[in-house]
Amino acid sequence: MTMDSRKRWLALYVLCLGSLMIVLDATIVNVALPSIRDDLGFSETSLAWVVNAYLLTYGGFLLLGGRLGDLFGHRRLFLAGISLFTLASLVCGLSTTQGMLIAARAVQGLGGAVASAVSLSLMMTLFTEPAERAKAMGVFGFVAAGGGSLGVLLGGVITDVISWHWIFLVNFPIGVLVLFLSSRIVPSAPGHAAGGRLDVAGALTVTASLMLAVYAIVNGNQAGWTSVQTLGLLAASALLLGAFLVIEGKVPAPLMPLGLFKLRNLAVADVVGVLWAAAMFAWFFLSALYLQFVLGYSPLRVGLSFLPANLIMGAFSLGLSAKLVMKFGVRKPLAAGLLLAAMGMVLFVRAPVDGSFVRDVLPSMILLGFGAGLAFNPVLLAAMSDVKPEQSGLASGIINTSFMMGGALGLAILASLADSRTKTLVSEGDSHLAALTGGYHAAFFLGALFALAAAAIGGLLLTAGVPGSEHAGEEAIGAPAFAESD
Repeated sequence: MTMDSRKRWLALYVLCLGSLMIVLDATIVNVALPSIRDDLGFSETSLAWVVNAYLLTYGGFLLLGGRLGDLFGHRRLFLAGISLFTLASLVCGLSTTQGMLIAARAVQGLGGAVASAVSLSLMMTLFTEPAERAKAMGVFGFVAAGGGSLGVLLGGVITDVISWHWIFLVNFPIGVLVLFLSSRIVPSAPGHAAGGRLDVAGALTVTASLMLAVYAIVNGNQAGWTSVQTLGLLAASALLLGAFLVIEGKVPAPLMPLGLFKLRNLAVADVVGVLWAAAMFAWFFLSALYLQFVLGYSPLRVGLSFLPANLIMGAFSLGLSAKLVMKFGVRKPLAAGLLLAAMGMVLFVRAPVDGSFVRDVLPSMILLGFGAGLAFNPVLLAAMSDVKPEQSGLASGIINTSFMMGGALGLAILASLADSRTKTLVSEGDSHLAALTGGYHAAFFLGALFALAAAAIGGLLLTAGVPGSEHAGEEAIGAPAFAESD
């Protein structure tokens, strides 16, 4: 189905608005957790489920959601996912008990996973010409990269000015608008793999494996990384993943054809996505903790501190990144962006106890804004570049899962490192603030190493440009190669 250029871009903005809602919801709730705890009487342990219930279902259902889109139509699954997310947001905002909020958060995660898993493949279908596709991915990259830090800002503003209920209620009118516009602007088409069978055994084993892994990771610091619970859950997750791989090698219509990972750019982009998400989560959460607990910033001021990075990220993602990808391919902009981000995190390693925003925070935020603005577009393009149309939803689900698992694992590791280093410094006689700052320094240094590793892997192993798929033709995924001058 052909669409005029104006309608294609309108469809992209509608898809991005839906994606922004989902990305925001992963971070917007963090600033409001103290208010939610006081209002609904959560304990410190049970409060974690406000976050974990969302992460469990979101991380668990991304792959399945992507495959369902390939089978039954990407727009149909996007509308279903946004509908679930919107209704669950309304229930979250109206919650008066702990159980009601946690259950609604789990449904929110399920809806968010389904919509997120197919949104990228919908965008790839809308834009088949290389220059337009690069610009479109820049818009989506800005939403993906900037949404997390924007959530910190909005969470502070809404919680301070109105109440925590509205961080969820605001999703309802936005979700209704996205549903209305999507049903009229986003083109409807049968799934590229329509008529295929759903691999039920594969779906059950991989979803259970991912949910167990997410639960083990997000609770690792609290339960202990060598505890029976954590090791047992990770072992069970590994066994289920092994069973999934055996199933995929035997069934006639696998959920995830194992040959998919022979596509070099997809495999490399997934590894880069895990490492990059780990570094990004270190930036979002640990810098916010440094600003709040060491420098004494209010939630609103913490959110405003991310504004320079968001503005820079927007300028790069929405303009310059696409031009650089068209000129140099994906490899050089990706490596350059991740190197700048690593430099920004290294600067945070020297942030002192009595730091000032202009001298000790702003330079890091600027470098991280440049880095994220440059890197997200190439990662997404690389992941989707040479995938068959009938597997585009699955590939979208895979790269989203990489970001999700990398972020959860990275945050758990870095928070654990920061806590361990802080305790060591306290035992050596440092003041509480000095020890806290030293813990953040250690975590930022490891986060910088994650970003450096992602830069090296992407820069060395990605193919030179963004090759078109020999399978996809001009219909959806395939596109002529972007030139790269070496």
